Amino acid sequence: SVGATITVIDDLSNSSLDHLAGHIELEPERIRFVHGSILDDDAVSDALEGARTIFHLAALGSVPRSVEEPQRSWSVNATGTVRVLEGARRIWKSPRAGDRVVFAASSSAYGEDPTLPKVETQPTRPLSPYAASKLAGEAALCAWAHSYGFSTVGLRYFNIFGPRQAADSAYAAVIAAFARRLLSGQPPIIFGDGTQSRDFTSVTNAVLATMLAGAADRHLRGEVMNIGTGRRVTLLELARIMAERCGVGHLQPEMAPKRAGDVPHSLADFSKAKELIGYAPIASLEDGLEETLAYYRREMASSGRR
Repeated sequence: SVGATITVIDDLSNSSLDHLAGHIELEPERIRFVHGSILDDDAVSDALEGARTIFHLAALGSVPRSVEEPQRSWSVNATGTVRVLEGARRIWKSPRAGDRVVFAASSSAYGEDPTLPKVETQPTRPLSPYAASKLAGEAALCAWAHSYGFSTVGLRYFNIFGPRQAADSAYAAVIAAFARRLLSGQPPIIFGDGTQSRDFTSVTNAVLATMLAGAADRHLRGEVMNIGTGRRVTLLELARIMAERCGVGHLQPEMAPKRAGDVPHSLADFSKAKELIGYAPIASLEDGLEETLAYYRREMASSGRR
């Protein structure tokens, strides 16, 4: 809301202070940074002091990384969520209307159920430790809301992408990974046959949904809702679109073996989010790609990479 003060907690394991530092310089009285982990109760208590709305976005992302490091993924994503909820319980001993935790859930919870589009009433079939840990977080949100009286809501984001997404990691999300290789004149790498499809959702839409969930008037007790665009493209189509936009339309993707835990298709039905928090996407795939590619071009130019 206008005039709100913000505290950010981050262990910087997958990010830097570069972007946040500029905001802190502009608004030093309104933005505070806590360098710490959500697994550290003291750091969480420090960060949550005085909070009315908690946006719990901290996680160890990436399905492939969770297959490599299942215990770490579970500790950060599932146990970490309980630590945040317990921090909320400490500060909200007598919850007021509006005291709320908004949780970054994941569409990976649906797994390989072939039904499209995905609706929240479908069975959940997590295929990876990441998906299981996010689903556990949803269950905790529901239980803590019913047990302790404050409001909670889970947003099942569908394949979020946008500027500042890490592109250099072996676990980089597909659009970031495609962008880095195409802008370097290299073919993108597709894991699998490329027919798998995704509801790629610009971070602009994710931010909108997150803020709407935080500000919604109704009392939410662990409801989960899809946040996507209602449109899907295959990885082969994505590679073609991005290659053309990078001016290297002749580059054909390289194919690699399918990765464990990947789901075949995702497509969001976001009607529940529209009903409960008023969400509808405002940025298309093309809008998001234009902004994202412009960011990576600037980054690669500033670092001297070609």
